[in-house]
Amino acid sequence: MVYLLILIFLIVCIIFLFTFKKIYIRTSTMAMVMAFGIVTQGVLLNYFGIQFFQHIFGKILCIMNLSLWFAFILSLLRASLDGRFKDIHYSNVINRFGIGTWVAGTSISGILFYKQFSNWGVIFVIISFINIVLWSIYIGISVKTFIEISRTKSYQNVHGILLLTTVSTQSIVLLLNTVFREFPVIFNLALLITGICFYLVCVFFILSRYIKNSWSIEIDWNNTNCILHGALSISGVACIITGVISIDIIRWIWRAALIIFIAVEAIELYRLFRRVKQYGFRDAIFVYDVTQWSRVFTFAMFYTFTALFHTHLLIGSFVIDTILKLGVWVVIILLMIELMLSLGDAIKTYKQSYREMGKENELSSPYFKS
Repeated sequence: MVYLLILIFLIVCIIFLFTFKKIYIRTSTMAMVMAFGIVTQGVLLNYFGIQFFQHIFGKILCIMNLSLWFAFILSLLRASLDGRFKDIHYSNVINRFGIGTWVAGTSISGILFYKQFSNWGVIFVIISFINIVLWSIYIGISVKTFIEISRTKSYQNVHGILLLTTVSTQSIVLLLNTVFREFPVIFNLALLITGICFYLVCVFFILSRYIKNSWSIEIDWNNTNCILHGALSISGVACIITGVISIDIIRWIWRAALIIFIAVEAIELYRLFRRVKQYGFRDAIFVYDVTQWSRVFTFAMFYTFTALFHTHLLIGSFVIDTILKLGVWVVIILLMIELMLSLGDAIKTYKQSYREMGKENELSSPYFKS
């Protein structure tokens, strides 16, 4: 009950903050909720065990994540009421796919709410049905956008954000099988296949961009491309949770995720080297972008997939032991770095808006002289 009161208090504070400040989040900002959620519910839970969430630290992390989710939902509603929704979230063709973070973020928040406040059954059932509607709208928008990109042959700007179609679909599988437990096999299978089909379509679009167009690794390789392995990992986790896919197929999904993980992160390391050489250490690394949360999410998802399935992998124990023992600290370090960068960016943005507000007040003052 105490933790529920803390959550309610934080939500009330957030309502006042977002009401008076009129804060509008970027479309993919919900990736922060996705990252926090899978780190707490996937990485930390599997590494420290269920007792982690019985202590105050684990519960506070869950409450913070739920508060962030509510804050971002409130910002989206604010943008709608102020008539800015279309300009911020829909006008840019590629940016539309970022709406998938809303679905996945809501799924992980629904799961966390279920785990922490199991007596409030009506709430997560409502969240589940709302999320199904949101996912359906998002898939409709995504299919329309895929057709638009294909018809105009405008592959030059596509990147890993497209794979949120797969991530959002599989997150719905995880949410429904957590909340309703015995979810019909036919629906599970249909959603899993839908997610995999979206993955194949997205890979085709992304490869078309990098094969058919000239590009620079420093500028044109996007942070979101790491979702290439993250989308496979969440698909594997969804297969495990539902139990409708054979162990052999899941094993091949994990192997594919590992190979793509190594390939993508090797490209990322080379990109990092080139960016440091071109822009310098500070501007190449310590610059915040909301898409960087996708890296935290995908690393955490691959760790979770490995932790849930390691007894069935039948590969060298050294690889598995390394992932399970060191991977958790890699994810935590990435999360800490991203938190510091995002906090620094928030402070910088606030100071800038405060200075601009001061200038406006000065210009409007009757004592101001030009």
